[in-house]
Amino acid sequence: MTIRVVVVDDQELIRGGFVAIIGTVDDIEVVGEASDGAEAVRLVSELRPDVVLMDIRMPGVDGLEATERIAADPALADVRIVVLTTFEEDGYVLRALRGGASGFLGKSVRPAELLGAIRTIAAGEELLSAAATRAVIAHVAADRAQPSVEGDLFRYLTEREREVVLLVAQGLSNDDIAKKLFLSPLTAKTHVNRAMTKIGARDRAQLVVAAYQAGLAGT
Repeated sequence: MTIRVVVVDDQELIRGGFVAIIGTVDDIEVVGEASDGAEAVRLVSELRPDVVLMDIRMPGVDGLEATERIAADPALADVRIVVLTTFEEDGYVLRALRGGASGFLGKSVRPAELLGAIRTIAAGEELLSAAATRAVIAHVAADRAQPSVEGDLFRYLTEREREVVLLVAQGLSNDDIAKKLFLSPLTAKTHVNRAMTKIGARDRAQLVVAAYQAGLAGT
């Protein structure tokens, strides 16, 4: 099936560049473009794409607020958002992920990496660049002295689910987890999904944030 994408960026040149890159492959299709967050929310609600490439810094409604609005709409629960920015700072990363983004990439991403990112997100995997991952870990580590609701929820995980979540937090895919724990990929996926349900995580990216916030995953 073709992956349907909406591209959101206030700079026409950058937006056009992403559209052109996507146009070089047959399995991904741009179904809409937006230049600000408000327009993005409207388009996503109308088109129901599989993936949104979302800029952060935009006039009016920015990408972070647009991400939160989209993620808060139950009708758009299947839409996955990749935040694209030149600012890989912990505050942006953490708010984007907590707000519902499934991935985070710098705008300097190469064409092949961008296409791979879209496919990864559409397949239900999380996507964090190395710099973004370090920023998330540093930020949540600094907040560990504060009470953590996620920490209480993690008590309800089985030992196997905890083990699987730790591997997810290390960036392993379901296939990687299956190989490491001598499980079938389907069983690994089941453990991940059960953990997300118990924690109340929208997707794997939020599960990673929750794991670090709760202290389950080390720094």
